[in-house]
Amino acid sequence: MFLISVCGALTSPAWQAVVPSLVPREELPGAIAANSVGFNLSRAVGPALAGAIIGPLGIAAPFVINAVSNFGVIGVLIGWREPKPGEGTLPPERFSSAVGLGLRYAINNIALRRTFVRTIAFFLFASSYWALLPLIARLRVSGGAAIYGLLLGAIGLGAVCAAFVMPYWKKRFGADGVVAMASVGTAIALVLFGIARDPIVASIASIVAGASWIAGVATLNVSAQLSLPDWVRGRGLAMYMTVMFGSMTLGSALWGQIATVTNLQLALFIAAGAMLAAIPLTWRWKLQTGEALDLTPSTQWPAPVVSHSVEGEDGPVLVTIEYRIGPNDRQSFLSGLYLLQHERLRDGAGTWGIFEDTAQSGRFLETFLVSSWTEHLRQHQRVTNADYVLQQHIVGLLREEPLITHFIAPRA
Repeated sequence: MFLISVCGALTSPAWQAVVPSLVPREELPGAIAANSVGFNLSRAVGPALAGAIIGPLGIAAPFVINAVSNFGVIGVLIGWREPKPGEGTLPPERFSSAVGLGLRYAINNIALRRTFVRTIAFFLFASSYWALLPLIARLRVSGGAAIYGLLLGAIGLGAVCAAFVMPYWKKRFGADGVVAMASVGTAIALVLFGIARDPIVASIASIVAGASWIAGVATLNVSAQLSLPDWVRGRGLAMYMTVMFGSMTLGSALWGQIATVTNLQLALFIAAGAMLAAIPLTWRWKLQTGEALDLTPSTQWPAPVVSHSVEGEDGPVLVTIEYRIGPNDRQSFLSGLYLLQHERLRDGAGTWGIFEDTAQSGRFLETFLVSSWTEHLRQHQRVTNADYVLQQHIVGLLREEPLITHFIAPRA
């Protein structure tokens, strides 16, 4: 189980990151919804297939068949080649620095942080019925493995049905409205699970839960995808999935404990109430705000000028940018520059600062520190068209062109 979880954590972000390479950007929501439907349909149908196989072939047969089936996936991956952009001239990133940069990017990406908040609010409470579903089948419906398989199948059916109306929901209610609907639907399903005494009510609850699940999962996933440029997509999605599965893990333990301390029905009702309360509490964190941003690389940031040979590992590099502004532009300038701070830190800077000259009014100095010369060159490649628009807005407030200077720590 530990190895399966480790391998799943390694492969899931890669699977998600591949989707934008397969479809145009405008088709991304539908493709992600289809991908999520496939996952949830497999999750629902798999146990039923395993139950049918175990009878004639024994308990080990499903594991062997599943292992062999992976060779088909491996064959597809060997034969497929992801479309590559133009070859870069910089060496590959080192593993440790790449992981650290991915964390810094997630922290400084406002749109991604908003998605994290809404992800926690949804999965922390939606995980309750996944964790308690075996108990619902046994204690509320008085059934066994067959009833449990039926409920899983109903969840899959609800997910498939919702996938066909997801584009309409998105157009009609927007991303935030769809997640709110998913939260309300999940709360209704939890209440139905709590009052269910027969398979019919429990199956209806499962269908509602499956439809709500796919609506929430697909919308939140699209929100994460749209906030990430290609160069950091895999790492950003790994962070998103860590938040998602971490919320489900914490929620599963929490609701299991609450059901133990109180009872199964009360735990389901508490989860439903908390799910509804989370809607207004998290509403100000808007989703899919990165949809309008052009995250394709910009080529407008010129390469730094050097007077002597600089090795890629030389550093750290201190970049200073001197600005001169008019007396009436101070507030607009600082507001834009503090937004630019997130771009500097996202793209590789370790520290950032802005300083005002005490002797000359309107003279400011921006500074940021990068670990090496190669990392600073990567910064130039990571600037997006959306970042360039912000930079041009700041330049439009200046009385003269900014003065950019690069300092590098000399080798002993």
